[in-house]
Amino acid sequence: MFVTLGLYRQVIRYMGNHAMLAVLKGATITATVIFAVAYIIPLTGFPRSVPIIFWLLVVGYVAGTRFAVRAYFQWLNSRFTPRLPVIIYGAGSAGVELSRLLYQQGTYAPVAFIDDDVRVQKRIINGIYVFSRASLPKLLRDTQAKQVLVAVNSDVESRKRIIEFLEPFAVHVRLIPDLAEVIADRNAIANVRDVKIEDLLGRDAVEPLPHLLAGSVKNRSVLVTGAGGSIGSELCRQIVRQGPKALVLLDLSEYNLYQVQREIRDIIASEKLDVRISTVLGSVLDRRLMERTFSRHHITTVYHAAAYKHVSLVEDNVIQGIKNNAFGTLYAAEAAIDVGVKDFILISTDKAVRTTNVMGASKRIAEMILQALQQQASGTRFSMVRFGNVLGSSGSVVPLFLEQIEHGGPVTVTHPEVTRYFMTIPEAAQLVLSAASMAKGGDVFLLDMGKPIKILDLANRMIRLKGFTIKDDDNPDGDIEIEFTGLNAGEKLHEELLVGAAASGTAHRKIMRAEESFIAWSDLRASLNTLEQACDNFDYGAIKTFIEALVEGSDLEEKLGDLTLTAEVVALTPKNVSDS
Repeated sequence: MFVTLGLYRQVIRYMGNHAMLAVLKGATITATVIFAVAYIIPLTGFPRSVPIIFWLLVVGYVAGTRFAVRAYFQWLNSRFTPRLPVIIYGAGSAGVELSRLLYQQGTYAPVAFIDDDVRVQKRIINGIYVFSRASLPKLLRDTQAKQVLVAVNSDVESRKRIIEFLEPFAVHVRLIPDLAEVIADRNAIANVRDVKIEDLLGRDAVEPLPHLLAGSVKNRSVLVTGAGGSIGSELCRQIVRQGPKALVLLDLSEYNLYQVQREIRDIIASEKLDVRISTVLGSVLDRRLMERTFSRHHITTVYHAAAYKHVSLVEDNVIQGIKNNAFGTLYAAEAAIDVGVKDFILISTDKAVRTTNVMGASKRIAEMILQALQQQASGTRFSMVRFGNVLGSSGSVVPLFLEQIEHGGPVTVTHPEVTRYFMTIPEAAQLVLSAASMAKGGDVFLLDMGKPIKILDLANRMIRLKGFTIKDDDNPDGDIEIEFTGLNAGEKLHEELLVGAAASGTAHRKIMRAEESFIAWSDLRASLNTLEQACDNFDYGAIKTFIEALVEGSDLEEKLGDLTLTAEVVALTPKNVSDS
């Protein structure tokens, strides 16, 4: 019976509840058979207590010896393998399961539970005493624990409150995976992870509105420019699941295009989707390529995410930044009108509002181009979606801080008062798709980014939650120092999402529609011709003048003044002078 139930295939030192269940089943079935045989034959003088005694002996001997051997191996492992003491926050089912797995794996030694539920406090669960959160300072001193594992499967806000409570202590805070991962794989609960910026934001997931998500892509041929970027690739992941007829990926980077193509094809294969995938390697500045791509693939919706977005790099490469961000949008939009694309959605930025840098100015010019073209285009709807920083994108401050913390610092912050909006990449892409479905033409959509976050506070929290202390005047013996480097060229203390004061709600609670002024196409076209000529002639002085005249609320005098070339350099032909 035990062979049939797989008891002898169990590795004793890693034996769990399944082995105990096999013992119980085998003993019960065998005792029942003995009882039945004894009374069917019948056996004279057979005591009725024999099956019960037999059952007790089998369970006690077979299970008891195995669990005793398992305990012995675990004791040997803990004796000769140094374990790191850890405290588990949460004595519920997740915490108990985590403690069992940690005992088996042999890397960590759970020394205490902490739980906010008074009903389980002062009790012993799985051999571990349960304390209240008020006992944490004493526990850290007594146990020398350097890590607290948060094993609480609750809502985002509750988890955020726990993290905020643990933050002041010099302890490395780590979390168990999401509940969905734990359900899919029991052992995933032991794969604890570090606290992410998403956990600090405490943003609840936005419930998607299916009709808005699919409104601009379902049964359509969709093209995403900049498909290999952080936003572009996430748009592709979400679009392909909304039932488009075809998805075309366009990017200038061969490597990025290859990566996103492979990932999208894997999604299609694993989820058995019926979507045709095509790739286009090229630049949005190639107007003939854009026209041919739109026409050849019968594109009806364009998500224009291709842009140079790093403020400091664009400050050093003004002409390429303006050409790619502003004129790339112009060429793609004009090609869309000529071919008859139905919807054209620009991925914009909060840096386009009262901008102090070339990147923001170029994106605001791109917005104004679409606003003005809307008055000329009868068959194409142009819209823009404006939002702030996305977490995990290339060049984001969060990966930079993590890298600096791993190297022992210093962590560099530009200014003690600088703030930024943050949003997760999946959330941003989801809201972009929803906004596109509500476009009427010439719309400027704003995404609800929540409250701006102070970058200095973010750096402090990331350092402390990694288990380090901050080195400053008050604590000269701390682990990691925060260094202020000063604002970069073109950088603002605080970003905004709205130029004017007018904004109205939409069918989605996280999306607003802005009412902003723009220049008529007849006037804007002439200015763009002059700006394009200035770019071709490397006339930085003319570029500065036209940007200031075009962009409402810009303040580029100081930022672009240093880039103005001397008369001798301006006189050089474009082929003899580099952009930088």
